[in-house]
Amino acid sequence: MKLNELKPAVSKVKRNRVGRGIASGNGKTSGRGHKGQKARTGGGVRRGFEGGQTPLYRRLPKRGFTNIHAAEYTEVTFKMLNKSKATDVTAETLLKEGIIGKIGDGIVVLATGKLEKKLNVKAKRFTNKAKEQIEALGGKAEVV
Repeated sequence: MKLNELKPAVSKVKRNRVGRGIASGNGKTSGRGHKGQKARTGGGVRRGFEGGQTPLYRRLPKRGFTNIHAAEYTEVTFKMLNKSKATDVTAETLLKEGIIGKIGDGIVVLATGKLEKKLNVKAKRFTNKAKEQIEALGGKAEVV
């Protein structure tokens, strides 16, 4: 047996046919009870409805705001840079190697961990500490 040969189990639960006589246990009202909004065809209330009371999402105050023009950088740590096989590291090489998932508006290099090899890194931003440590090992930190 292989993973690609697996198939979902066939359901053994019999379909419940409602409104098929009193003996079925779901006859007459078809399991909907007597009268009321939920008993009617197309009845029921929308999500978040609280019976006419002002719903929670309207009672709570609106807070903050999201800047739609904010740059979304992908954070890259020294730990991640150590995994890279390239000596000239760019966002594209990291993406190709599978070290990062997406580039976004560029990458920002953070000095988390310890850099173990000489690298020439091209990124949108560097933290001061990261830039110092890259250059201390003889590498180059180039802002693109």
